Amino acid sequence: MSLIDPLLRPFTLRGLTLPNRVVMAPMTRYRSPMGVPTDEVASYYGRRAATGLGAILTEGVALPHYAAADHPDIPRIDGDDALAGWRKLVDAVHGAGGRIIPQLWHQGPMWNVEYAGTGTGNPMRPSGIWGPPDGVISFREEGRVESLTPVPQMSDGDIADVIAAYRLAARNAVALGVDGIAIHGAHGYLIDSFLWDYTNRREDQWGERAAFGVAVVKAIRAEIGEDMPIALRFSQFKMQDYRAMLADTPDGLGALLGPLADAGVDLFDASQRYFDTPIFEGSPLNLAGWAKKLTGRASMTVGGVALDKAKGKARHIDDSQQSVNNLPLLIERFEKGEFDLVGVGRAILNDPDWFGKAKRDEPFLSFDPANLERLA
Repeated sequence: MSLIDPLLRPFTLRGLTLPNRVVMAPMTRYRSPMGVPTDEVASYYGRRAATGLGAILTEGVALPHYAAADHPDIPRIDGDDALAGWRKLVDAVHGAGGRIIPQLWHQGPMWNVEYAGTGTGNPMRPSGIWGPPDGVISFREEGRVESLTPVPQMSDGDIADVIAAYRLAARNAVALGVDGIAIHGAHGYLIDSFLWDYTNRREDQWGERAAFGVAVVKAIRAEIGEDMPIALRFSQFKMQDYRAMLADTPDGLGALLGPLADAGVDLFDASQRYFDTPIFEGSPLNLAGWAKKLTGRASMTVGGVALDKAKGKARHIDDSQQSVNNLPLLIERFEKGEFDLVGVGRAILNDPDWFGKAKRDEPFLSFDPANLERLA
């Protein structure tokens, strides 16, 4: 028996059965020139699928909308060239025995902030507000300064266009043969900026903070049918401010997640800095634990699995992180039923065979940020 044997049990989400509970978490890599996934990208995912992971959630995938993604090397899922690249990617994962779920992404207020892209037009912001002027951030200060000037709030036409872009992206993904659809609704990006009371100050129907996310989920569900699962990533922290809170009480969080579950979300991908961090005073539950308790839906914990980053800087990747075996703590929480799936991100980026080593109880490869650039 290996330490992670409890995670090796199958799990079913709608019509998709995963062979185990370990999922590769989505991580942006900027390796798809002009939005087109290359053979290297297909190989990158295929190598990790071959280790037997339960599923792979891809890096964020740009919607077919002008302000969805600012960096030219973020993969998109429209156009003949990009779809041909995706076909190779999906075939590589399926050929290795894996399951692949693309994460649909619209950057919303963060468009042209972290990366100074060349796109023209206004970023999509629910109320025209970017974020607090004194937030704790991990990107260039110039990006924040440039973004604090308000822009026009999204019009009803803007909102309709973006929802249609989600639906088209889902349609294209299903045509490629993917195994589910994931939605990026976290970290201060578009859906999260509707959920967050700081950036959503609207007085119309979209001022109901869950309404936009609900509309997106319903549109995707109508497009993909009833058998394919939908996952939604959410978070407390934002790129605009790592101290931000989506909700400061369980009731507040339930008021946001409940309508999303009712709309068709099957799995809540709960993004936090470290999986062992309690979210609300008086309870040891982490963010995934609260999502499961409040909605009755499946949840996935993600944050610091196999990495020592509890005391790290407020950055996605920094030199302070080290590989550690914190799996006993993870398994303890899993066996209490706190969450259903485990998302592993940088540890798998660092070492394609991380899951194989975990199953064999072998030491993990030392964490080296340079590996994230070298490895395919």
